[in-house]
Amino acid sequence: MPNTNNKSKIFILDTNVILHDHTCIYQFQDNDVILPITVLEELDKFKRGNGLINFQAREFVRVLDDIVGDELFNGGKSLGKGKGKLRIETGKPFSNAIKASFREDIPDHRILAITDHTVKAYPKRKTILVSKDINLRMKAKSLGIQAEDYKTDQVTDQNVLDKTITTFENFEDRLIEKLYDQGSFEEEEMGKGFNADANECFILKGINSSVLARYDMKSKRIFRVEKKSAYGIKPRNAEQTFSIDMLMDPEIKLIALTGKAGTGKTLLALAAAIEMHKTFDQILLARPIVALSNRDLGFLPGDASEKINPYMQPLFDNLCVIKHVFNPRSQEYLKIEELQKEDKLVITPLAFIRGRSLSNAFFIIDEAQNLTPHEIKTIITRAGEGTKMIFTGDLQQIDSPYLDMKSNGLAYMTDRLRNQDIFAHINLVKGERSYLAELASNLL
Repeated sequence: MPNTNNKSKIFILDTNVILHDHTCIYQFQDNDVILPITVLEELDKFKRGNGLINFQAREFVRVLDDIVGDELFNGGKSLGKGKGKLRIETGKPFSNAIKASFREDIPDHRILAITDHTVKAYPKRKTILVSKDINLRMKAKSLGIQAEDYKTDQVTDQNVLDKTITTFENFEDRLIEKLYDQGSFEEEEMGKGFNADANECFILKGINSSVLARYDMKSKRIFRVEKKSAYGIKPRNAEQTFSIDMLMDPEIKLIALTGKAGTGKTLLALAAAIEMHKTFDQILLARPIVALSNRDLGFLPGDASEKINPYMQPLFDNLCVIKHVFNPRSQEYLKIEELQKEDKLVITPLAFIRGRSLSNAFFIIDEAQNLTPHEIKTIITRAGEGTKMIFTGDLQQIDSPYLDMKSNGLAYMTDRLRNQDIFAHINLVKGERSYLAELASNLL
């Protein structure tokens, strides 16, 4: 490598890092970055398609083309002022240790061979393989090669995600009465040391009474939260009450609802959307398609619509729960069917939404824990005037092999936006699907 600074490091990137963040090569400060030729081969397989992962592959190739242009690499290309150099490393022979350990000639092992070669070629510099693949990192470490996860967009404070509703015990009954009489009071009346995020919720318990409350950052006031239903769906606990309150607040444009299965995240969001259907031009309910057991959609029978339906079925199930609250001949039931027929209530795979500009829409993104931070950003930047976005997900159930509790897009969004006045986060803890479902969630 041309960089003669022995203190700078050399980072070798795996394909999944690029598919996670196409701007990743700019995230290594003044250190050098190597792209194994095998990575370019693998990226070529991802360039075609409508998925967000295909978008990442195409964007990275464009970034690479902007850096290199018509020139040859000639040892490396500068990544800009204050940055290191980028280089593509061609294939290298397998060392005896790699041959003895891994008999297959597969992309992962070719990347290991290039990393091993770099370690030996630059003994005075630290060489690190960066991969989202835990197994590849373990293989590298078994060969004595340093390997790390891509940490640029990871959440640093896990407590932000696990935060539950704060309960103030022995609270002044006088202030509780004030909330019931006047609806709110000044932040200062909470006392010294009070510190809350925007739209944070509380349970205030006095000796003789209690109340649900929410902090409003704009006015610096504490407001009472009333228990209300949304299109026939009544909250069963304080968390659900807070969720409905925020879902139906026109001032809050972006909401994260996290929690385990059965806590009512998607159901509450959909019920609130239908309750407010007159406010919005369209209700969109979408989820990413993450094929289980590494099996693509192609293995499913039928046309494109029939292949997708099994992945969308949980969303239709939530819609059915709301419909069954009403008599099939009631106006409320017929209104839901009317919204569907007129395409004002649409359930669709998330990939079909990308590229659209969404104005005056109530947009619910389910299973958002399976999205990368860049994918979350891409979706949010589609929001036009009047649009409200709800991201729901269970951070304990991540289906993508290259995401975890700290690196998924839902966690990243919650961490970065938590103190913005138009953002709110509720972590629902208590399951309400059934006693059986709650028992299984807690004990199995």
